[in-house]
Amino acid sequence: MSNEKHVVKLLEGRRVYLRPPETEDVPLLYRSFYHPEVRRLTGTTQMLSVEGMENWLEKVVKDESRLFLLIVDQEKDEVMGDIELLDMHQVHRSAWIRIALHREEYFGKGYGTEAMHLMLNHGFHSLNLHRIELEVYDYNHRAIRTYERLGFRREGVRREGLFHNHAYHDVILMGLLAHEYEFPGEVKDYQK
Repeated sequence: MSNEKHVVKLLEGRRVYLRPPETEDVPLLYRSFYHPEVRRLTGTTQMLSVEGMENWLEKVVKDESRLFLLIVDQEKDEVMGDIELLDMHQVHRSAWIRIALHREEYFGKGYGTEAMHLMLNHGFHSLNLHRIELEVYDYNHRAIRTYERLGFRREGVRREGLFHNHAYHDVILMGLLAHEYEFPGEVKDYQK
């Protein structure tokens, strides 16, 4: 029997692929959960122990209204971040999306954009979603520009909805409809 582990590349792009998390990923997720810049950009205030992270991951993986995947560098086979469709609603055919790159060295290089394209394409074309929405904080200018390039439109603002670093910040609500989205390339289908 081989000790070689088979990696499921659920969604595959040119530079990144998205795969389901494994129990072995908990330490990495735990470290990124406490990375100061990741917490600032995601607005995370919650505190978890390693055991709490394990329990959270187990719950998320079992939740049919969520699709939580890890973003992995194709070349290095290194986990770079995570992306998730959540609160998927079958009647309204809608969902929220969120993304987090785990280290600053990955920021601004197109990895997040490619991962978003993979997940949006999957959401609209495979999961038959009609609408995908997100929240972004007013100080995250890079993300706002990226979301607008992806086709998201600003739909509203929760004024001073986030308190961070001794100041209130606006929460920008953005949405994208299936007919507004254009996928720029091909996605490799998962092969067993």
